[in-house]
Amino acid sequence: MAAVTKRTVSLPAEQAAYIDAKVAGGDYASASEVVRAGLRALKERDAAIERWLVEEVAPTYDAYKADPDDVLSLDDLQQALDAHHAARSAQ
Repeated sequence: MAAVTKRTVSLPAEQAAYIDAKVAGGDYASASEVVRAGLRALKERDAAIERWLVEEVAPTYDAYKADPDDVLSLDDLQQALDAHHAARSAQ
């Protein structure tokens, strides 16, 4: 493990109890391990959001800016969704 830096944090009772339960249940050896796992999950979520923004949102926005006429209006989208739903309901 890399060098550690000690931190003091304050948690609501519910979060503290959750950490204690994870340790007591044997899922983790210590409260520090629970917190590290939570921080890893937060880091992974942040990276996933960043990837989504870069790989999907930005290109979609760029495509819209390049050709705004190639985009469905909100009304057209609603009609398409209604038609799709009606076709699925009829099956």
